[in-house]
Formats: sequence, structure tokens, C-alpha cells
Amino acid sequence: MNSRNHLIFLMIIITTVIFHPQTTSSSTTFHFPTLSLQNLTLLGDAYLRNGVVGLTQQSGVPTTSSGTITYTTPILFLDPTTNSSSSSSFSTQFSFSVNNPNRISSFGDGISFFLSSSNHTLGSPGSYLGLVNSSSLTNNINSNKFIAIEFDTRLDTRFNDPNDNHVGLDINSLTSVKTADCSLIGIDLKSGNYITAWIDYWHDGRNLKVFLSESESELNSNDNNNNNKNKKKPVYPVLDVDIDLSMHFEEVMYVGFSGSTEGSTETHFVTDWSFTSFGIRRVKPRIGSPHNVTENTVSKNPGIGVPGEDGDGNNKGNKKVGLVVGVVGPVFFCAVLVIFGYVSVKKWRESKMEVNIQAGLLSGPKEFSYKELRVATNGFNSGRIIGNGAFGSVYKAVFVTTGGVAAVKRSKHSHEGKTEFLAELSIIACLRHKNLVPLQGWCVEKGELLLVYEYMPYGSIDKVLYQESGHWGFLKWERRYNIAVGLASVLSYLHQECEQQVIHRDIKASNVMLDANFNARLGDFGLARIMDHDKSPVSTLTAGTMGYLAPEYLQYGKATDKTDVFSYGVVVLELCCGRRPIEREPEGHKMINLVDWVWELHSKGAICDAVDKRLNKEFDPDEVRKLLLVGLSCANPDSEKRPSMRRVLQILNNESDEIAVPKMKPTLSFSNSLPLSIEDIIVSSLDEDEEDANASASASKNADVTVPVIRIE
Repeated sequence: MNSRNHLIFLMIIITTVIFHPQTTSSSTTFHFPTLSLQNLTLLGDAYLRNGVVGLTQQSGVPTTSSGTITYTTPILFLDPTTNSSSSSSFSTQFSFSVNNPNRISSFGDGISFFLSSSNHTLGSPGSYLGLVNSSSLTNNINSNKFIAIEFDTRLDTRFNDPNDNHVGLDINSLTSVKTADCSLIGIDLKSGNYITAWIDYWHDGRNLKVFLSESESELNSNDNNNNNKNKKKPVYPVLDVDIDLSMHFEEVMYVGFSGSTEGSTETHFVTDWSFTSFGIRRVKPRIGSPHNVTENTVSKNPGIGVPGEDGDGNNKGNKKVGLVVGVVGPVFFCAVLVIFGYVSVKKWRESKMEVNIQAGLLSGPKEFSYKELRVATNGFNSGRIIGNGAFGSVYKAVFVTTGGVAAVKRSKHSHEGKTEFLAELSIIACLRHKNLVPLQGWCVEKGELLLVYEYMPYGSIDKVLYQESGHWGFLKWERRYNIAVGLASVLSYLHQECEQQVIHRDIKASNVMLDANFNARLGDFGLARIMDHDKSPVSTLTAGTMGYLAPEYLQYGKATDKTDVFSYGVVVLELCCGRRPIEREPEGHKMINLVDWVWELHSKGAICDAVDKRLNKEFDPDEVRKLLLVGLSCANPDSEKRPSMRRVLQILNNESDEIAVPKMKPTLSFSNSLPLSIEDIIVSSLDEDEEDANASASASKNADVTVPVIRIE
């Protein structure tokens, strides 16, 4: 192709892109013949057994219960660029069973299929179907927005129920928009038989239909053969509603099921599930239009001068112009050359760094484009920030094309930021453990340093324990103990099972995340260091967070696996006691050290009194005592007396005997010739910002402060 034809072809392509709108589609489809935890999240009393999900407790005596199951990945239902003009249609099919062996004296409440903007949907039991909290309705405040199809097995006049065997459409309320009596089509929801439901919403027709079909086979928990279910879709729906749901859709929503009972033996099962969303066409608007031409945009021909009396004046002016051009031209050219050189060198350095990263990650995490991450975080909008640290901010990212959610860590534009970014990327990309926050990808573009992690819906331990008072109840004792076990497992892996030992150096509650099942996930490897096993530690500038730093680390600045063990011990005590490592007294200004406080109770033989009072004594005393003693043994001032993380894991799994913890904590003495004491440093750190204490703050302090010499007596 010659240059002329190439230019014409290029013009055609540019014109086509600019002046013709483009459409893309987004859809989600999944099919689960049997259910598993791989893509599903269970909340409340929900459980999985033999490929079948039970939403409520299975008990021979009447009980009160509620449970929820959701598809873990959010689904795109509304195009944010066009709002309701481009909304999703969807279709779902599932089989369920509601069985009540004691129907005369024990009634139940039912099951629902829902769409919700929250993946934490878990409401009250009873008539609330596990969709909304009873306190919210009492106060006329319902923060949980949802669209639900209820299969209601209890008559409740508060919500205008027609009977105890009906299906209804609920929108942000348990008072149905429209209901239908299932008896009219010969279906008894409480029969115990398999019931297959089809729910179809057609956006273009603004219509929702619900179909039901009942088989003759009763649910048997010992029989997983579902081939006898009646899968033939009926011709006529049981519920037919003309409605525009786009007004109630959010940009992304979660789909799932909820069920509830109230003093009943009724059980609720979901045995298989298929779902498809479709119909969104996102239009890319035109960038420009050939018809938007006004008089002001058309340049008019200037008048042509006629030689005359001012001819010499014009010639002089031309000479001056020529002189200016002769001088300015080379200067301008040099300036352009310098700018071009600067930009080229900068891009070369960035590309070199990117190539170096790519060389080490060819089989590792995905490389994202900057544009993709910018769109997913809404332009790194401050409203999407879910965390802040010394080396940048963490944003919630929603990928519209896939419906996935992630956490994007954006490092600051500094030398330290780049160093920590590369350290974190090179370390965590090579690690594989179930209790690590999974690294999904990275990006080095436009001077940005970005890491993409799996999104942790419950955030960090400290948020659950302290910042969000309404969430502390999620951490029942069993979950707290499991978090301690999970954290011990991943630290044992980092210290002793990796090819090279990894020292995290910043173990603290805010760096231990909780996934959808409340499993501990260790993150933030910005301060981590790799070293060969059995090699002496290298002395570095002390970095970390006050309250979690081991005494010998403050003294020598040498991080070892035992400094991580000390920090782990402090986190374990936090989990048990529900208190921060360093707190002010409620009345007064005296600082209380958590390790000292627990050790004092241990010396009095009352160590179990340290347990979090909010647990209301709902815990295993033996496990409490064991975990508190493990915390103290790990936080022993003498690093040689601390156990390895492998030993800790064995103790918590009842595979090893407990370590004897002295009744009195070893005392520490400090040199009197130094300007500051440890307490002064701690108070200063707390006054600056207890929550955001980090490595850079510690570094700036230690550059000018002599750390006290510590010895163990």
C-alpha cells in the first residue's frame, strides 16, 4: 500500500471511530448442577452438605434461624453511563424444598430469591425472611435495598400476606408489590417435594414472570441424585407483574437466597442454580460532529495589502519579524529537543522498570492497564478509598465488564514508594498460601505504581474489633480462634516453608484482613524482607508500628522471625481481649500496655478475666486460656524464649504441649543518660496518629531519636 492510499485508509478508520457510536455488551452466566463453596458465600445459619445448601438449622425441635447464600461475584445490572436507559434483563432457574415434619404445631416462614446491592445481606429470622432486620422496620429505616421473590409459608397480616402458601414480588419492603396463591396451580410450598422455579425479567417489555413446577419426589438428605426432578417449564406463570425494575437496580448487585424460621422445625434447601443476565448495550458517545460548524469557527480570508506609501514600513516590519524568527527559532527548537529528550528518558526508565518486573512475573499475576484500573476506581475517586497507609491508598475497584471487585493499592510517587512497591511485588508474587491476600495483578504506567488484590469484604481485624462497633458481633469466639490459627499458619509458611525466609516486619491487626468466610488473610508486604535460612539478620532502620515492635528490634534494628512472633503475640491478645496494644485509661492519661495488663492478670491466676466482655461468656474457657498463654509466650521480652510459629501452630491445633509462661513478666531497665524513654516514644507516636503509625513515621523519628538500650533481667 503506497503512502497516499495508506493516508486515505487511516482517515477512513479515524472517521469511523469518531463519528460512529460503538456498543458493547455485558452479561453473566453460571450454572451449578450441585452447589459448592467455590463461588458462593454463606452467612448466618446457612450450611453446605453434599452439594445442597441448607438456609436454616435442621433440628428435631422448634428453633429460630436465618441464613443467606450469595453468588460471590457482583453482577452488572445497570450501565452507569446511560443510567436506566440501558438496564439488564435476567433469567434464573433453581430447585428448592421446604419441608416441615411437624406442620400442625410448628409453622415456618419461607425462602426468597433476592438481588441486593450488599453482599452482607443477612436479616432477622421469622417473618423477616432473613432479608431485613426487625429493628430497621421498627424504626422505619431500611438501609438494605433489595428486589426479592418470596416463597412465603406463613401468614403474617403485618405484611398483607394473602395466606401461608404464596409467592410475591418484594421491593425494599416485605409488603409485596403483587402476590399469587400457589394453591391455584396445585403447589404446596411446604410439601417437602422438589419445586423448580423460573424467574424471568425482560427489561424491554418491563415485565417479570415467575413459573413453578413441583415434582413427586420428596427431598432426601441421603440421596444426591437429582435426576428425578421435574425440569419442564410450565406454559403459564404463577406470578406475572408489569414493572420497570431498572429504577431499583444498582450499578452492580449480588444475587442469592435467604430463608428463615421462628420457633419451627421447617427446613429450607436449595439444590441447584442457574443464572443469566443480558441485554446491556453500552453506547460510546460521539467525540465530535461534522455538522457543529458556526460562523466563529470558519476563518475568513484577510484582506490583501496593496503596495503604496507604507511599503517600506512593511518591509522593515518583515525584516524585524525575520530577525526574531532567526533568533527564537533555534531556541525553540533546542527547548523542544530538551523536552523530548526528558520525556524519552523518563519513558525509557519506566519501560525498563516495567520490563524488569515483567521478566520476573511472566507466569505470575496479570498486568492491568492504567486505563482499566482508572475506570474501575472511578478515576481514583476519594469516595472509593477503603484504606490508607504510609505508602499509598487502597481503592475499591469494580470492573464493569466482568462485574468483579478488587482492591487497588496506589503507591505514592516517591523513591521510598517505588522501593516498597517493588519489594511487595517481588515478594508476594512468589508466595502461595490460603491465608495470604491473593495478588491478582499489577500496573506500572504513567508514573503510577499499582497493585491489584482480591477484595476482602469484611476489611481488617481492627475495623471489625474497634472502628465499626456494629460489626464486632461478627467475631464470635470460634472465628477469633480460627483467625489466630490461620495467621499462625501463614507465618509458619513464611518463616520456615518458603525457599527463602520472609520476614514481614509489620504484623498488626490492620494488616490482617478477613475474607467472606472470616478467614484470616495476611497482607501489606511493603516492609517485608527476604533472607536465606540460617543467615544472620541485616541491621536496618527500625520500621513498623508502635505497640507491635519487639524490644530487641527497637534496640538493634535487626528484624528476625522472632520479631514477627512478638507482633503475632500482640495481635492474638487483641483478638482475645478486644483491646488495642496501647490504650489510655478511660479516666486519666496513663497509658495501658496490653501485654503488661494481661501478664498482670496471669500473675494473679485470673488470666481468663482478660477476655473480651462483649463475648458474653460465649467461649470455650480452655481455648481462651490456651490462646492467651500463647499470646504471652510470643510477646516474651526475651526473644530466645519465644516459640517458633510452627510450634505455635502445633499448640493451637492440639499437636504439641503448651509452653510454660512465667507468672511475672521479665522486667526491663533503660539507660538514664538518654533523652527519651520508650514510653515517651509511644506517647509521641500515639499523639501523631495511632491508627496510621507506619514505617515512614518511625523512620523520621528514629533519624533524630536515640533508641533506649534495653536489657532483660
